[in-house]
Amino acid sequence: MWEYECSVDTAVAPDTVWRYWSDPTAWPQWNNGIEKIQIDGPFTVGTTLQMTPPGENPITLRLVDIVPGELFTDEMDAGDFTVRTQHRLEQTAAGMTRIIYRTEITGSAADLVGPQLGPAITADFPDVLAALVRVAESADG
Repeated sequence: MWEYECSVDTAVAPDTVWRYWSDPTAWPQWNNGIEKIQIDGPFTVGTTLQMTPPGENPITLRLVDIVPGELFTDEMDAGDFTVRTQHRLEQTAAGMTRIIYRTEITGSAADLVGPQLGPAITADFPDVLAALVRVAESADG
């Protein structure tokens, strides 16, 4: 298994962040790692997304876990390995909102694929989180 986690704390209310997360068609506005995205239904478990990184082929993701206002998890099943990314909100002891992105690569090929694919997938997490906070802060007031 390969894993990576990145987080940022913000004064933005969790429901503000959730509004941005639960509207995948708007993700390219604050996530430079997405050129375009198509969602095949509502933001619910089982819905698939076609996410196209800049200059690359589309990637199919499926929403596998959603707790409204708290977390969602997407998954890419590549057969001999699976990439799962959980997006989670937590309240800190200081009353801040912690935004957490956690990616795990599991499966029979995870030890082979993870060390190269994992960092490629997660390299922009700090920038994505910073951009999400900026857009959420401007919306939150």
